[in-house]
Amino acid sequence: MKKFLFSLIVVGLATASIAQTPTSYKKRPSLGVSFFLNDMFTVEKVSRTSLSRVLQSGGYTPLKDMAMGLNVQYFEGISEHVDFMASVAGSFSKYPFYFNTGIPRSTNNLFLLETDANVNVKMLTDKYFIVPYMTFGVGASMYNGTYFAAQGNTGLGLQINLGFETFINTQILYRAAVSNLAVNHLAYSFGIASPLKDKPAPVLVTPPPPPVVAPPAPVDTDKDGINDKDDKCPTVAGVAKYNGCPVPDTDKDGINDENDKCPTVAGIAKYNGCPIPDTDKDGVNDEEDKCPSVPGLARYQGCPIPDTDGDGVNDEEDKCPSIKGSRENNGCPELKATYNFDNKKVQFLTGSSVLTKVSKVELNKVVKALNENPTLKLFVEGHTDATGSDKINKPLSLKRANAVKMYLVAQKVDAARLTTEGFGSSQPIADNKTAKGKALNRRVDFKVQE
Repeated sequence: MKKFLFSLIVVGLATASIAQTPTSYKKRPSLGVSFFLNDMFTVEKVSRTSLSRVLQSGGYTPLKDMAMGLNVQYFEGISEHVDFMASVAGSFSKYPFYFNTGIPRSTNNLFLLETDANVNVKMLTDKYFIVPYMTFGVGASMYNGTYFAAQGNTGLGLQINLGFETFINTQILYRAAVSNLAVNHLAYSFGIASPLKDKPAPVLVTPPPPPVVAPPAPVDTDKDGINDKDDKCPTVAGVAKYNGCPVPDTDKDGINDENDKCPTVAGIAKYNGCPIPDTDKDGVNDEEDKCPSVPGLARYQGCPIPDTDGDGVNDEEDKCPSIKGSRENNGCPELKATYNFDNKKVQFLTGSSVLTKVSKVELNKVVKALNENPTLKLFVEGHTDATGSDKINKPLSLKRANAVKMYLVAQKVDAARLTTEGFGSSQPIADNKTAKGKALNRRVDFKVQE
């Protein structure tokens, strides 16, 4: 059986087309007859051992123990690759009821009627000489007019084309038990099938001779006085100067070249086909430019970048755009220059965050600057000398920055305007080897935020 199935696949894949070539290869309704053998015992042996053991030992059912029968089949194509197949088969056999049914196995050959409804899925169309296919379906049986059973069908088949839509069919079918009285078994069949009716002959219709057509009269579709055969734009009215086409508009601005003073650059009628002018050459045309004679930027509607606080630093470069400052300090006010502030005088006692009296005098200048510039914000940086390690110095530097912040807040400065950070001894401004240098390094620096 194993060799037979392998042969079906190999032959089907290697077969070349040698059949006639009808317009459609969908199978016409056909009637067939086949002889079959019911093998009631091989499947049971396989279930008890294995397929390989049964094949190796030759344990499959001998021919004399198989029941021979006759099968009448009906075929009709669902598509070129799928056929419907219905069959009614009859045989005389000793039906081997399973033990769990409680029905003893028959000792006499009694009549078994079987009927199937299957779908054959073909690997090739009926155009080919040999066509392998798979079959699936359902079936029912009646044994001795008394016992009824149902089964599911799966199998393989081989169809051989004899010509004139006549086919030989060979098939191996596995009938799987669905109801209690059904028995898992195999059926091998060989038969022939032909169409029920002859194929109608094609009707040949001789076409009438073509009518005699008079030569066409000259046509001028666009009514511009130039016949279509000479008109390069037959559906659009034009002028003879341009071979029946309209006056061209090279820049596609809606103004024809004869009236366009800038025929290669798109423009508008207001400027005789030229673009809107840009007097100051800043890329913003005069109609959209609020400063048409002064170069500017599109985001400021053609005007230069504004300088809100009038300090000579434009708002895009000014870190304090609403407070007058100096260019050197990015547009922000300089505490040193404007308020005579000296951050070197903001110092602390060694190893502490306690402000000296001199420090508070200097910080009062910062309070004044913040009061006079209500949008000004400061970044307060705390620093230490190199005495001790950064494990001590960094927290100490932050405490010093916070001590300054607390002093300023105590002078009614909003805490939200002050940000603090400690840098320890990492940013010295003097030599840490001298007492004077260390004093200078114990400091707080101020940077303007905005």
